[in-house]
Amino acid sequence: MLMQPQTALLVGIFAPLVTALLVPFLAVRSNWRDIAGPVGALVTFVAALEVTADVLAGGVPTWVAAELAPGLDLAFRVTPLGAIFGLVASGLWIVAAVYSVGYMRGNHEKHQTRFAAFYAVAVHAAMAIAWSGNLLVLFIFYEILTFSTFPLVTHKDSRAARDAGRLYMSILVGSSVILLLPAVIYVWLMTGRLDFVPGGILKDAIPAAAAPWLLAAFVFGVGKAAVMPLHRWLPAAMVAPTPVSALLHAVAVVKAGVFTMLMVVVYIFGIDFLAETRAATWLVWLTCFTILASSCVAITKDDLKARLAYSTISQLSYVVLGAAIATQVAATGAALHIVMHAAGKITLFFVAGAIYVQAHITRISELDGQGREMPWLFGAFFLGALSIIGIPPLGGSWSKFYLMAGAADAGLVMVLAVLSLSSLLNIYYLLDPVARGFFKPKVKEVKVNRHVLTVLPPVLTAALSVALFFFAGTFLELAEAMVTR
Repeated sequence: MLMQPQTALLVGIFAPLVTALLVPFLAVRSNWRDIAGPVGALVTFVAALEVTADVLAGGVPTWVAAELAPGLDLAFRVTPLGAIFGLVASGLWIVAAVYSVGYMRGNHEKHQTRFAAFYAVAVHAAMAIAWSGNLLVLFIFYEILTFSTFPLVTHKDSRAARDAGRLYMSILVGSSVILLLPAVIYVWLMTGRLDFVPGGILKDAIPAAAAPWLLAAFVFGVGKAAVMPLHRWLPAAMVAPTPVSALLHAVAVVKAGVFTMLMVVVYIFGIDFLAETRAATWLVWLTCFTILASSCVAITKDDLKARLAYSTISQLSYVVLGAAIATQVAATGAALHIVMHAAGKITLFFVAGAIYVQAHITRISELDGQGREMPWLFGAFFLGALSIIGIPPLGGSWSKFYLMAGAADAGLVMVLAVLSLSSLLNIYYLLDPVARGFFKPKVKEVKVNRHVLTVLPPVLTAALSVALFFFAGTFLELAEAMVTR
């Protein structure tokens, strides 16, 4: 091992923060500033690999920064699910950092130093969320993530960006303060603890009748999970530069939301307690509605990023649905879907941004015939889309298989029908841009300005989506450990 587990934990949390602090000083040379992100990401990823290796060996990497009250620490303890999210956030930051340089330079964006600094702070918050040791620490860094991404959402300083920023903050901060924080306090008052315990801490601590209401407070308090009707901030935030969209949809923000929900279900409620009380039955049907409704809206969108945004809303509810079904198989599928969706969706957003940089096209109706001009990008989009749809041999097929097996195990035939219909809708609205690009005559002549730093990352993440089908073992082992340890 390169580092001891506790050292690796500290490096993984603080390397992004150090990167953020160095960026303004390195800005005297744009090349120095731009290389800081990829280097910081690589260091963070190596640390995440070391932490994961210890978790797989049965360890629990831990660091207690301070004792806030008896039984309540400012602590970090890595769970198997936390190891999964840590790998996703740090690994995808590497390609996202490279892509950001190509996009920001190719599009001649202003305030690139501010952008790079806040991007790194957001990853720091995501790593702290992933490895948080209790609900209080998770809540603190959940809020830090919200505030650190606000300057990214409003980066363009346009009226649309400011409006999106206000909506972003009002929904995410409002939901967390009004619902999530009281839910955390209620758990503390009823149990005297907030740490994450396999099997949960609420059984015999709260009345069964209170469980659905407490779950609702968490579901609607975690606005980043974008369960309807708390979803509007996500498509509105697409006004931001595409690297921000990738951060929102794949690396940090929405993944922090569904990660939080899965942590709450597995380590606070406990899957068995949730199944016994049937406290999540209503959530199963709400997530099914979100999956289908957002897919139907996605079909109507001609703007490529808007279509991908509604696709994300749908896919996030796959994870929450897996938690709500409350079986070990479904929860395993939910954990896997965090990984598989991240790889597929970051590919799609990378391609959308690269098309904008190279051809200044944002509308799907203008993509006709452009696939022959940008074959690598459209090929990457095709593979990313297949993974989101759940077609073998792409990684997304594993998570959808486990989610459907979990629904079957719970006897939820209608959920199987919803997942199947959702996949058909995915085919319709995700393969449409590819079909237009390769098989329709051009409707718009454009001069394509190729930028290698915007082409290479989506090609790599598309290859990752394929590799995850054949090498899903580590993530599957962690997901199974999440529900069995």
